[in-house]
Amino acid sequence: MKLFFTITCTLLGIFCAKAQANDSIIKRLTPEKFIEAIKDSTVQVIDVRTITEYNQGHLKRAKKVDFLRPTEFQSYFENKDTLQPVYLYCRSGNRSMNAAKYLKKRGFKEIYDLRGGYSGLPDSLQIALKVEIDENSY
Repeated sequence: MKLFFTITCTLLGIFCAKAQANDSIIKRLTPEKFIEAIKDSTVQVIDVRTITEYNQGHLKRAKKVDFLRPTEFQSYFENKDTLQPVYLYCRSGNRSMNAAKYLKKRGFKEIYDLRGGYSGLPDSLQIALKVEIDENSY
């Protein structure tokens, strides 16, 4: 009986440690930390909102990859380097978290999500980082 209890506790400990390690792949960042991190020009910044939302303003260097269009979303990430950090955001943080979970399942190792989404950015940051849309770019 003691052996069974010891083995059960050991397996439970291993399972919990693995679950905690996997949870650390997706990190939710405050707007200030997110904005500071994306100043690094080598990171991928992905806006998972719709084209309408994107056209209302988005963060500089953000690539629009609509999460609500599964084919578009999946094909964009199909051949991407899973070791390169990915910074995601949407309007409120729900879609980007679902996108982060998808990327985690696909093997991405470093995923960051903007807590509160684009609408959670303080007005001063939103104005400073907003990109005006050039209608000729589409």
